[in-house]
Amino acid sequence: MVKTKDLRAMSLDELEAKLIEAKKEQFNLRIQQSTGQLQNTAVIRNVRREIAKINTLIAERKKNS
Repeated sequence: MVKTKDLRAMSLDELEAKLIEAKKEQFNLRIQQSTGQLQNTAVIRNVRREIAKINTLIAERKKNS
């Protein structure tokens, strides 16, 4: 899981790229869960929280600029 401090150091473009990557990972985890291949379901929760952090930082940056 990515720390907020590390995310704050990223530029807006990097955050948007990281968001796309996290959403792809979330999709893949959902597919694995539906087919019964996912062993650790807590990973889905962590990815969901990471997406929320990134969205929050993107909104802050857009509001301040």
